[in-house]
Amino acid sequence: MTTPGRAVRRSFAARTASLRELVDPVRVGRRAVRRRATGMTAAVVAQALDDARFDARQDSRHEPLADDTRGRAELAEWERIGQLLAAAGPGAVYDPDTDDVVRAELAAAVEEAELREAARAEERADELQALRELGALAQAEPHAGDEAVRDLLTRRAGDHVQTDIDAWLARALATHRGHYAEPAARQAAAGLLPQALLVHAALLAALVRLDPGAAVDQLAFAARLTTADPEAAADLAAFLTRVPGGGTSVGAPVAV
Repeated sequence: MTTPGRAVRRSFAARTASLRELVDPVRVGRRAVRRRATGMTAAVVAQALDDARFDARQDSRHEPLADDTRGRAELAEWERIGQLLAAAGPGAVYDPDTDDVVRAELAAAVEEAELREAARAEERADELQALRELGALAQAEPHAGDEAVRDLLTRRAGDHVQTDIDAWLARALATHRGHYAEPAARQAAAGLLPQALLVHAALLAALVRLDPGAAVDQLAFAARLTTADPEAAADLAAFLTRVPGGGTSVGAPVAV
């Protein structure tokens, strides 16, 4: 049976491993050729192909360069582009935006990125769930993308609002913690999080600014006020904003 602590450690290790992934030399080589070939005619591409073949013959004589995967990828790409222009007819120039192979690769890359993002969200959701079970959620730093993770956790719970996750995000917004230290991140959150959560954060921020010595944990009543009457909580946050020393800056509107 996997314990929550092991789940957190495993997810951290997975993120660390992903950062160590090497850049694919084949993709790098192909992209470099396409950048150079843009706007070239068939004749110019043919000359570039001759140069690439010459370089390949020279490299094959040196053992350290004989297994140059990027070089082979570049040579193959020059050959493909040359064939593409020959088939296109006289006067054709290379344009990667009209290259069906490039278009297909871009579509595949978008799909791959979406799958990776979904996998990261699942991993982060598992991590936050493990922290909840350990009673350590309050110590967690919010990350970029946690708004989507909140939605994922809500779907996992059958669309029930995750009050502890919402309270954690509201506190992070109010105190500019972690990811929300950046104003742009707080502003973006205004379009990604539910209005009740934003009102809660704005009310917390106003209360903390009125009494800087108050710990956010001492202001649990703000969540109850927001839940009981979101409109009244929004009005209170707006009123406190006008009080000297009570201005808010969570990057989110308080009107409902």
